[in-house]
Amino acid sequence: MPEYSEKVMEHFTNPRNIGEVSEPDGIGEVGNPVCGDMMKFTIKVKDNRIEDVRYFTFGCGAAIAVSSMVSEMAKGKTLEEALKITNKQVAEELGGLPGNKMHCSNLGADALHKAINDYMEKQKTEAGSISK
Repeated sequence: MPEYSEKVMEHFTNPRNIGEVSEPDGIGEVGNPVCGDMMKFTIKVKDNRIEDVRYFTFGCGAAIAVSSMVSEMAKGKTLEEALKITNKQVAEELGGLPGNKMHCSNLGADALHKAINDYMEKQKTEAGSISK
């Protein structure tokens, strides 16, 4: 069994922000077909800040811990700040992940970034339909 840090175990056994934002402004879904991990992030944006972020994760303990940590790292940040959250930062915040679990940290940041990009695309579409 891989050796997990105390912080990974804490976020796995007591995950934060599980669920789905009602009427989300952005949705991001990612999956890794090799290991079977899947994550769905939903965000609520207000004044260019992530007001709320929630997720559903189907995967190993590391994937759940990563989702929990990403949600904590993103909440309250501007969209630009949240887009700068890297997979490496997530793993560092968790006190490291075993090498064979590093792919889990990639999924968390990727799902968050997809949700933000989804929101930004919707804003462009709405702005385009308003100006016509």
